[in-house]
Amino acid sequence: MACNGTGCESGCYKDSTGDEVEKSSTEKLNGDVNGDGNHHRHQTTCLKCKAAEATIFTGGEGGSRFCADCFRSNLYGKFKLAVTSHAMISPTDKVLMAFSGGPSSRVALQFVSEMQLKSQKNFDATAIRDRSLPVFGVGVAFIDETEIHPITCTDFNKAIEDIKEIVSNLSPPKKELHIIPIRNIYSTKTSDGSETLKNLINTVSDATGKEDLLSHLRMLSLQKIAIENGYTKLVLGSCTSRIACHVLAATVKGQGYSLAADIQYADARWEIPVVLPLRDCLIQELNILCSLDSLKIVEEFKDSRGGINGLVSSFVKLLQEENPSRECTIVRTAGKLTPFPFNKIPDINTDGDDVHLASQRRHKKFNLKPIESLPPDSFCPICNSPIRDFQSVTSFTNSQTTPALFGAACCSSCQYQILPEELSSMEEFYSFLPQSIIARARNGNQKWIREKIQDCLILDDEDEV
Repeated sequence: MACNGTGCESGCYKDSTGDEVEKSSTEKLNGDVNGDGNHHRHQTTCLKCKAAEATIFTGGEGGSRFCADCFRSNLYGKFKLAVTSHAMISPTDKVLMAFSGGPSSRVALQFVSEMQLKSQKNFDATAIRDRSLPVFGVGVAFIDETEIHPITCTDFNKAIEDIKEIVSNLSPPKKELHIIPIRNIYSTKTSDGSETLKNLINTVSDATGKEDLLSHLRMLSLQKIAIENGYTKLVLGSCTSRIACHVLAATVKGQGYSLAADIQYADARWEIPVVLPLRDCLIQELNILCSLDSLKIVEEFKDSRGGINGLVSSFVKLLQEENPSRECTIVRTAGKLTPFPFNKIPDINTDGDDVHLASQRRHKKFNLKPIESLPPDSFCPICNSPIRDFQSVTSFTNSQTTPALFGAACCSSCQYQILPEELSSMEEFYSFLPQSIIARARNGNQKWIREKIQDCLILDDEDEV
């Protein structure tokens, strides 16, 4: 790719009239070792402290160079700003950290733990005061998917021991660890949950559909753990790089209307709100931090993606190699989409007035403006994506729910990628679904929608007054 601009800093090649191609980003950051010494020092000095020598070079917006301490401080600062500005974690929360073993969830777990430790120290220092804020609780959830992606018994046992070691070595307070098989989305009274799950996945012929369905089931499993154990927030380790891949993949799959719902910092359409504190962090940065701080990750459960998801992931990786700002640009562009009303954490409701006011003051500087967009008509029973102009789901009753009606309640993407085309296969697919998905099809999340519409009407009435 060529350009004619003399001031271009995108990392592209010069045009054919030039004598040589532009230097690589690493060479630019390191400077010309044969040139002036002061220029060399300027080019290798940490951009943040401007004193120590830069040892870490990252991509992103224009590229950055840091010393080790400033790099870590900068990355944690992104995390802390996201948490604070979007009210992701309040003192009265009990948050569940979804841990997959990869670098993203590992860094998110580390940062949440450090934030909890700081809160604990502040609480201990002000324990003699009546108005000291409580310390939020933290739990860790790992979803065992070996029934779908089998590994050897030796590798599995080693991976589980590594996960237990990671959680046990975190700073206090102690974190509760939940290692739950994904088959537990079925009722505990069902003895053949594993077989039913396999049958459900096998009824989907499309490779992309299998991956997407498993991802939706994983979220259901995390929600179930959170609900059963009294957690109030679910923290995911999704970073800029992963979100960029999702933006393009969702566009290809025809999920343009619902795309804005999945890429925000917060998502309260679920019973337990979901938050993404690493939304502004690149996977390159997270990998560097894991190496820098010797944060152990679990590689045994890592699996390659195929279908549309795999193709998009490879494509975005290629784009990022050509220009380190591509992933940030994709996410920033998609972020201009109008969010839904549920892309905001609900206001804190607590009996303790002092705790409530103190928490509100902490977030006052970054209060979000009210979202004026109307809620969707319903949600897809499989992926929970918002659906526009859907009517038939409101007529569902327990006696009327059938495979055909269920299929009609799903979004177009799930209909094309996941649902079988033949009626007999559709009936088989429907028979293997967890009851939580069937129940969602019956009520269409109408309770949430009615509550939001009432809130909008109340706000309109207040504005008129």
